[in-house]
Amino acid sequence: MVIPALDLRGGKCVRLRQGRPDAETVFSDDPIAMAQHWAAYHPPRLHVVDLDAAFGENSPNRSFIAELARTLPIPLQVGGGLRSLEAVEELLTAGVQWVILGTRAAQEPSFVEEVVRRFPRRVLVGLDAVGGRVAIEGWTRTLDLEAEDFARDLATSGVSGVIYTDIQRDGTGEGPNLEATRKVARTSRIPVFASGGIGSLDDLKRLATLASDGVVGAIVGRALYTGAVDLKEAMAAVA
Repeated sequence: MVIPALDLRGGKCVRLRQGRPDAETVFSDDPIAMAQHWAAYHPPRLHVVDLDAAFGENSPNRSFIAELARTLPIPLQVGGGLRSLEAVEELLTAGVQWVILGTRAAQEPSFVEEVVRRFPRRVLVGLDAVGGRVAIEGWTRTLDLEAEDFARDLATSGVSGVIYTDIQRDGTGEGPNLEATRKVARTSRIPVFASGGIGSLDDLKRLATLASDGVVGAIVGRALYTGAVDLKEAMAAVA
């Protein structure tokens, strides 16, 4: 699967470089229109991140997400600041198909189990890593937890998928970390979506060679917005 990304901050569609708030590029002041633009290509889903919520700030983006869930013809997977059952339930009730757990999932495995028990087949976990270690709280803090160890813990969690992001590659267009992505997929034995660094059609073709390892899709952000990757062409190339 080739999945376009929509990152929201301050009610705008943005992209960060390596997750740094001070390295932000605004691509649109109208996230609804941008989401509709990507949906017109009929990708399998849209990946949405509420950056304000991820950074622990008051978020103006929830109303946009609810409108997208209600009006778009494709399903949404949404993450960012989902650290309570109430926050998860709010999104799922609004029509979001999958929620993405991050910070609390890495710190509290029982929380993942509880959310999966309440909402089976609708839970993904974001495994974000820098230098091989798990990062949380909008990538502002790194834990003494290896990405592979976290992936191993998730193997029996019941989650429907893992979104693996190499933070040092994210927003750079330098290509995904293929070996780290492969290791996470093999260790977790859960479908893995690769994210971070995808800058060309060749990058997507290389990721497609990991399908037998359990990598089922790729999330593409900046490369779509700059035109380095054409969504229609990309979906056809790796179908």
